[in-house]
Amino acid sequence: MARKKNALTQYYVGAIPANDGETDYFRLAKWISNVEDDSDEETEDTGFYDGDGTPETDIISVKKAYSFEGMYDEDDPAMNFIASLEFETGEARKIMFKQVRTNGDTLEGKATVSEIKVTGGEATEYATFGCTIAWDKKPIITKATTGA
Repeated sequence: MARKKNALTQYYVGAIPANDGETDYFRLAKWISNVEDDSDEETEDTGFYDGDGTPETDIISVKKAYSFEGMYDEDDPAMNFIASLEFETGEARKIMFKQVRTNGDTLEGKATVSEIKVTGGEATEYATFGCTIAWDKKPIITKATTGA
């Protein structure tokens, strides 16, 4: 299998639709220079008498999160949408988040936006953009269809 650049992964953000309608997504890509996987796994180690007592690791929970960094453009719909949440709290920080991986698989679900940055930095630099988006539960995973 060939290597694929990270830039081929696509990220989309949108408001949670009312009455189970469809989400209007905005692609979060313009001026984004770095996306970090900031996921967190909670584990528990336990040894059992049916083994030799060596602890086995169980994954208790997975919180999948991505941190975005770049330059802020108030005319970009995705950045403008995230910026509109800057002073919101609680349920108002909930969005729909979709990732399309380089193999075509799609991950989609309700998420929370945190650590929003739409300004700051050196005087000679462009305004900073940044945020972290974490799914609130396991996203719906749709496998890519292959042309058979």
